[in-house]
Amino acid sequence: MELRQLEYFVAVAEERNFTRAAERVRISQSGVSAQIRQLERELGAELFDRSGRTATLTVAGKAALEHARAALAAARALEQAVGEVSDLIRGRLAVGMVVGCTVTPLFDALAAFHRAHPGVEIALLEDGSDRLVEAVRDGALDLALVGTATAAPGGLPALTVTSDRLVAMVPPTHPLADRPRVTLADLSGRPVVCMPPGTGLRTVFDRACAALDIHPVIALEASAADAVADLAARGLGVGVLSSSMAAAYRDRLTARLIDDVDAPALLALVWKSTHVPAVRAFLSHARRAFAAADAGDAG
Repeated sequence: MELRQLEYFVAVAEERNFTRAAERVRISQSGVSAQIRQLERELGAELFDRSGRTATLTVAGKAALEHARAALAAARALEQAVGEVSDLIRGRLAVGMVVGCTVTPLFDALAAFHRAHPGVEIALLEDGSDRLVEAVRDGALDLALVGTATAAPGGLPALTVTSDRLVAMVPPTHPLADRPRVTLADLSGRPVVCMPPGTGLRTVFDRACAALDIHPVIALEASAADAVADLAARGLGVGVLSSSMAAAYRDRLTARLIDDVDAPALLALVWKSTHVPAVRAFLSHARRAFAAADAGDAG
């Protein structure tokens, strides 16, 4: 078997579609199909059930997927380790970021990494935090910037980027805007605009409500902070975001700290292993970028 066959197999398994997988690996669909058929002949088992609209893994395919990913990761690590000896990092770095990310230090880190290591192909995926954590754990992503309620999401090594309390955001004319403090009980019975389940901020909010036996009315959900703020500004509900997110909307919304939500919402960079040179190099750039941003905020 060849590494390219394993690459095509993983692509189809993740895309669940031969056409999308072919676009991802940049060859024809017939080429992908032929190589996977050859791999199946060598293994003596079908890896995909092709009877439906989507390509679903068979039992044999599920058993093979983790090993295929490990083999590809090992090959990339070998290539990059040799390149590191000659002071050149090559290969591919797959980075995930939470939907609606506006954290510019991440983009600064990506740009600095690209300038330092132009031989590395950078792939960027946007998704929900829970799915990003799973992708890092599965090896589909090398690193991801996620929202989380815990310091080590999914048991992965993590670099906490921000740690913020939750705030309620309302237009200046809203009754809550005149109160010096807001509690979860104040939100009870009022429509709430919040991020969806699977985000770190929502996890913090839901856990705090459950601890106090409060059942808020989640009227609207949006993955991006801009959308939550826009909906709240139009009077469609009390927006719930972190304090650092809310700072961008001070011109049209009043933010009040939710007094009885003590647990912070965290934004963290997570990874699985630093054995891959590109991951180590990117983490160095990320630490510098976020440290510089913190210094700028303090100044």
